[in-house]
Amino acid sequence: MVIQERFEIATRGRGSYDISREVQRRTAAAGIATGLCHLFLHHTSASLMLCENADPEVRADLERFMARLVPDGDPLFAHSAEGPDDMPAHVRTLLSGAELTLPVSDGRCALGTWQGVYLWEHRTQAHRRRLTLTVYGE
Repeated sequence: MVIQERFEIATRGRGSYDISREVQRRTAAAGIATGLCHLFLHHTSASLMLCENADPEVRADLERFMARLVPDGDPLFAHSAEGPDDMPAHVRTLLSGAELTLPVSDGRCALGTWQGVYLWEHRTQAHRRRLTLTVYGE
């Protein structure tokens, strides 16, 4: 069986947003006990990540690392159609990815004890991000 749905997550600008509960809720509602959950983000300036969920400093450190690696307004980039954070957001997405595949066991995503699913917004302004969740299995 395959269940698929789209949904949106509103962001307030750059940073990570815990979407674990939303993903778990939608996965459980699919009614599939064992299988896979695939999550796809329909954007090129935000990403999905499976990350430490106990200490928010981990995500803050990742944000600082990305800021050093791909700074806003870097003169290296010619593409700046939507501002100085535009091209850096695209690079950050390529580095971190726009999809995740998670195992489903007992009707829920089988995350590790310290794992959470996050939408990582790379733009400085608020956005509505569209995702597709596909759960398949038995």
